[in-house]
Amino acid sequence: MDNLTWTGSLGTILNPALVVAAGLFAIAVVLQILASLVVEPYRAQTLPDGRLSRRGGVTGLIERAPQYLLWALILIVLGYLVGGVVAPYGKAGIVGAVSKQLTPVWIALVATYAVSIRYKRRLGLYGKLFDSTVGMIGFGIVMFWVYTAFFSSVGGMIATHDPLSQVSGLKNKLPGTAVPNATDFAMGAHYLLGGDNLARDVFSRMVLGSWEVVKIAPLATMFAFMVGITLGVPAGYYGGKLDTVLSFLANLILAFPVILLFYLLVTPEIVMTGIPSYMAAVLFVFPVLFAMVFLNARFRTDPKKRNVILGVVVGAMVWAYLSLISQPGTVMAFLPAALDLFNIPPGILVVFVSVVFVNSPTVFRIVRGLTLDLSTRDYVAAAQTRGEGPWYIMLWEILPNARGPLIVDFCLRIGYTTILLGTLGFFGLGLPPESPDWGSTINAGRKLLSIYPHPALPPALALLSLVLGLNLLADGLREESLRDSS
Repeated sequence: MDNLTWTGSLGTILNPALVVAAGLFAIAVVLQILASLVVEPYRAQTLPDGRLSRRGGVTGLIERAPQYLLWALILIVLGYLVGGVVAPYGKAGIVGAVSKQLTPVWIALVATYAVSIRYKRRLGLYGKLFDSTVGMIGFGIVMFWVYTAFFSSVGGMIATHDPLSQVSGLKNKLPGTAVPNATDFAMGAHYLLGGDNLARDVFSRMVLGSWEVVKIAPLATMFAFMVGITLGVPAGYYGGKLDTVLSFLANLILAFPVILLFYLLVTPEIVMTGIPSYMAAVLFVFPVLFAMVFLNARFRTDPKKRNVILGVVVGAMVWAYLSLISQPGTVMAFLPAALDLFNIPPGILVVFVSVVFVNSPTVFRIVRGLTLDLSTRDYVAAAQTRGEGPWYIMLWEILPNARGPLIVDFCLRIGYTTILLGTLGFFGLGLPPESPDWGSTINAGRKLLSIYPHPALPPALALLSLVLGLNLLADGLREESLRDSS
């Protein structure tokens, strides 16, 4: 069986077009920069028929050329992707085969964008995100990896090989290398992105590694926000000794180098002491406390309804809390197996707790600062005049008005957590060694990076793209939140 080239038969047409378009785009950008140095900026004017006027002539063409050529590049890239999905396996090369394997992701992305754009005026801040080009790009990159993680791990639809299986003769083989003794010219017949130093499929490890990030980073960040909000809002609202003590503890944790603190928390020696399990028991209780205070403040005028809702919701959350902290093989293994809802591997639990602990002080400081500012607003004074309780004011007057900055920081913090997970995996800490996380895959590929760059580059680019997408998404959300506030 023959090896695959990068673009296959599509390359005969699209490769020259891509080279020409990229070259013209670079030239157009340079000309636009030079023109901006000698020509005054053009201010568009509204014509009598309502249209906006544009600069004409050569100068106007120079200003518009990069935009047109950028769209040409996008169309050529779409040609590679769509051609790979439509063409038979192998005809469109490695790029086409990867695109075909990602077909469920493309379908999910198209459906998500179609529904979101159609109903964006009804979707609040999320819908307004689609009025921002930067936000749409960031959202698309993030959702690409979310769907990739879901379909590869839960659906088992994207990965072509077992991430731990080793195929003889494919150690450090180049992308597109055919699998020995493969009888069918179809998916699984090639290592699409090559083999690593243990003869494992790099493509499968990359797509399955996204699940390790998706299942830890957002949830850990959410728990960190629960801790930060539960402590930060009353600290900023009440002030006094409560604020002094909590701020001192937050500053004490932040004074320690984050990476070193993270490193210490996940080392085997610290894990054996049971400290991460005790930390989980403390940190994981904050969502329960937040729910109790939230529901009590909302329904305090209707005691009968409040008691029923508190009993159901808090009872379920307490059960989930006990299931989270009770894990076999740890010092907190106290819940019977029949009642234990979650069986989290010890390595993942330690990493999860460490992420929450490291991020919580920063979230606390942000929430505290926002509360100090918002507590002086007129609507807070109006609520106090109505006789509303402090927790009602904090959770139903102050916190909703702080959602914009908090949502932006939430997206950025997921990116920080992704980088932390990659750093830990790179150093061989946290997740089990056999886990296909991006950090450990990069570390395994770096040893022969000068000779075989292909094992390390895909997970590195995946990590980079996800963090970039989260940053762009945060920028888009920041723009829309500022428009809402103005």
